[in-house]
Amino acid sequence: MIKQHLKQNVYEAFLERLKFIFEEFDNIYISFSGGKDSGLLLNLVLDYRDRCFPQKALGVFHQDFEAQYTVTTEYVERTFERIKGRVEPYWVCLPMATRTALSSYEMYWYPWDDTRRDAWVREMPQKEYVVNLENNPISTYRYRMHQEDLAKQFGRWYRISHGGRKTVCLLGIRADESLQRYSGFLNKKFGYKGECWISKQFKDVWCASPLYDWSTSDIWHANYRFGYDYNRLYDLYYMAGLKPSQMRVASPFNDYSKDSLNLYRVIDPEVWTKLVGRVQGANFAAIYGHTKAMGYRNITLPEGHTWKSYTQFLLDTLPARLRNNYVKKFRTSIQFWHETGGGLDEAVIRELEAHGYPILRNGVSNYTRDKKSRIIFTGPIPDDTDDIKSSKDIPSWKRMCYCILKNDHNCRFMGFGLTRQQQRRIDIIRKKYKSVEAMENGV
Repeated sequence: MIKQHLKQNVYEAFLERLKFIFEEFDNIYISFSGGKDSGLLLNLVLDYRDRCFPQKALGVFHQDFEAQYTVTTEYVERTFERIKGRVEPYWVCLPMATRTALSSYEMYWYPWDDTRRDAWVREMPQKEYVVNLENNPISTYRYRMHQEDLAKQFGRWYRISHGGRKTVCLLGIRADESLQRYSGFLNKKFGYKGECWISKQFKDVWCASPLYDWSTSDIWHANYRFGYDYNRLYDLYYMAGLKPSQMRVASPFNDYSKDSLNLYRVIDPEVWTKLVGRVQGANFAAIYGHTKAMGYRNITLPEGHTWKSYTQFLLDTLPARLRNNYVKKFRTSIQFWHETGGGLDEAVIRELEAHGYPILRNGVSNYTRDKKSRIIFTGPIPDDTDDIKSSKDIPSWKRMCYCILKNDHNCRFMGFGLTRQQQRRIDIIRKKYKSVEAMENGV
């Protein structure tokens, strides 16, 4: 996909996309997180529906992660109360596995864990549209399922519960938020009728991102232009000196939020006192999130160790489940660089050769736009590649070590994608949903 500048602005293009969605799909619901993007999307879609398709029903899905700023909860409740007569509201507060990047001993924590009610950061919302274990209608939900699976399975249930017709979930995802999200729009393989901003989830269940080409300034300009309500947490972030790229409304324990976890102590001290007891490592991350202790800055190798031996030492200190998780990732990476190889620029290849690294070309990479040469290492994986200045995307034991020190369970620092869980867990989930798929095929 090549970036093209059109003669229309992003709002005009957005309206065309909404017209396409409303004409193509029978069931439409909006995923509302409480952030600026999904909040704007919700308001824009509601206004468009009321103006152009007033008879069309809309659902609103909010996945509540329990631990969040009080102003975020107030904004979500304020929004649901305002729109509840215009939409089908679903405020979902179900136990789900949510990844944490704060602890070397826990990969997940569980919002709304019914076995730990006394540790909840806040009380369960008391509204008629709140979905919890006591009134859960979502037949595709499984206890403590992964948060991403819960979001996807809601879409499957929504389609089934609304007559099994073609269904789309509208997301406030934008390409300029990160390179990973931008690259997600490059692959049209699963697009709907050639549209890169629509992707397939299940049979007759799709996700669409009609704001995908909007910038952050576009989002705030639209909020101002139309006078929409928004999450006042962004005002507090601004006063705290955060950059727009740092202003995220997400679980405080994930990769994106841990560096600003200490802001809870200032912005919402009452919630902060409960966060400390909710997930292991919360206080430590708040204090040391920008230090060597969290793998944030350059780490000094302990005396007498190589990066390989230090990595192996750290692995020995971890619980078996986490150790096996890292070992599997590391082995996959080592095998990849020995047998398949990664696409590298010619300048990087020349620098590797100049420094005497044992490498060979292995065809071209299909995962790079300009068909870069694939490079494999014919000898052991380097201990470190600090002498290579032209790229950081070279395999080394130092990069593996960083993943452990940063509690990077998914090994994103090594270039792994954001996998939701290990293959064994995927196989288990598929087995669980086998009966649901059979039911779906019969709908």
